[in-house]
Amino acid sequence: MAKNPAYKDTAALCNKIIQDAQDGNFSPVYLLMGDEPYYPDKACEAIIDAALAPEERDFNQTIFYGLDTDAATVASEARCYPMMAERRLVVLKEAQSMKSLEDLATYCEEPLDSTVLVILMRGAKADKRKALYKTVSKMGIVMESTALRDYEVSNWISDFYASRGLNIAPDAAALLGEFAGTSLGKIALETDKLLKNLPQEEKTVTAEDIEKNVGISRQFSIFELTKALAAKNSQSALFIAAHMGSEAKFALPMATAAIFGYFYRILSLEAQQAAKGSLSPQEKAAILGVSPFFLREYDQAIANYPIPKCMRVLAVIEDYDFKGKGGAPQDTEDRELFLEMVSKILVI
Repeated sequence: MAKNPAYKDTAALCNKIIQDAQDGNFSPVYLLMGDEPYYPDKACEAIIDAALAPEERDFNQTIFYGLDTDAATVASEARCYPMMAERRLVVLKEAQSMKSLEDLATYCEEPLDSTVLVILMRGAKADKRKALYKTVSKMGIVMESTALRDYEVSNWISDFYASRGLNIAPDAAALLGEFAGTSLGKIALETDKLLKNLPQEEKTVTAEDIEKNVGISRQFSIFELTKALAAKNSQSALFIAAHMGSEAKFALPMATAAIFGYFYRILSLEAQQAAKGSLSPQEKAAILGVSPFFLREYDQAIANYPIPKCMRVLAVIEDYDFKGKGGAPQDTEDRELFLEMVSKILVI
């Protein structure tokens, strides 16, 4: 049975922290950390919102920033008793910037019951071999949010929309994911903007909704380019590549990384099929990390790029990735390199 992606466990823990906070149940210490800041930020803000009433915050809430404080100051504040309130809230944001962070382990060994201490490491994580992580794991709650892989983004978007009572079409999820990358905060922000313009009774989000409200187009995107490459549609692929390369924001390393990831997933599926003989649609979708909606496209890609050809495609992409990062003559434009790369892939 396929293992759930890590983000599902993180989302579940984040929701539990939020629900507990809203119910008035707090841990004495939270260590919120990870490469992806969306869930740590969300949990931290929920704790801040629920821990104290607005009139209690002047005397019982202190927010520190790692660059501007030290462990002794934070611990001293955490050891103070609340004034005319049930609890005291101490938050250390950007904790990774505090040089003496590990020294907080001493306080966390015997945290005050009437204090809620939140340690927020944004885009970073504590060393699991050291005392702070081990102590908070025992005395409080640790939440680690890992960055999503490219192929997980569409599924995360579908889950995220479902949690808000919405359906999103697979191609719409792929388009939004391509635009936002793996930044969950950006996806959430664009979703909020989208929902302001979506009729309240509308519960299904289409690719057209994404194009209209997020301000992107499928016509000249990696999403459409990989689809054209999968079909070996030379005219369409070269047309899209030319327009993409002409855009002011075009960056060859980002484009090569996305196309490499696409063909790497194709190679992974081919290898699994070669090993097992045949795979069900559900197994294929799990290996690819995509909705079954896209399986027809990937089956077409496998037919056009069997394992030897797929490996040659990956070699070509690696070569142009190197050229785009300084390995080509200085007067060579990224647009030219991109078109060359796409042309070579099409004739493999």
